Amino acid sequence: MKSGPNGRCGLPAHFRSFAERRAGVRRGTLWSAPVRWRFHSAMSCEPVGADPEIQSASGLAHSKRPRGGFSFLELLIVVALVLVLTTLYWGTTSRSRPRKQLESCRQNLEKLFIALEIYANDHASKFPELAGARTSDEALDVLVPRYTVDTSLFTCPGSQDPALPGGEALRGRKISYAYYMGRRPADAQSALMSDCQVDTLSKTAGQNVFSITGQPPGNNHDRDGGNFLFCDGHAQPGPPRAAFSLGLTQGIVLLNPKP
Repeated sequence: MKSGPNGRCGLPAHFRSFAERRAGVRRGTLWSAPVRWRFHSAMSCEPVGADPEIQSASGLAHSKRPRGGFSFLELLIVVALVLVLTTLYWGTTSRSRPRKQLESCRQNLEKLFIALEIYANDHASKFPELAGARTSDEALDVLVPRYTVDTSLFTCPGSQDPALPGGEALRGRKISYAYYMGRRPADAQSALMSDCQVDTLSKTAGQNVFSITGQPPGNNHDRDGGNFLFCDGHAQPGPPRAAFSLGLTQGIVLLNPKP
């Protein structure tokens, strides 16, 4: 492109006329004085003495161009919302976890009753007994692997007890549940098993059966009580202090898990 007379670019007349009319429209008028053009390079030229209104309008367009990213205030709001949502989520989760663990524990005991019931059917309606047994793992060892190979059922989900190897003997290992040795299936409303208790003594209603401090013994579920399995096969949760009598009649021995 070559510069024409008066510093204009070497543009065809009809193109210059179009550019001049366009400049006039941008000033708010249909027609205005011709805009003189100056050659800048081989491929561009700019108007000479252009109307200030055109230049200011062009600068205003640039100033209103949207900026990317967030402002500092917007970032603070986003961070605050994330913190609130995180707190709500973990608060709800932490409150529901103990209930879920207590329910899983209850289901464990009901599944264990199936093995106990089959054993009793094979042994003249007697649940497992072992003379001289001092801990529950010793008396219940006869259930594995003949009556169940699922040793995970002997570990309470709420406890810190380590997982047991599948299908291997219980004797000498740490399980989570206490066992009332000497019970019969006919003792339908009597406790047969429970979460680990604070001691192996007989208890009346209102006495501590599970930990009230969250400290061992009897803290499978911290300070939230524990579960009982009854001789009729149903299991139910109970508070730290006994809601009913847990007496030990003649021939009944309460065995706690190995410490």
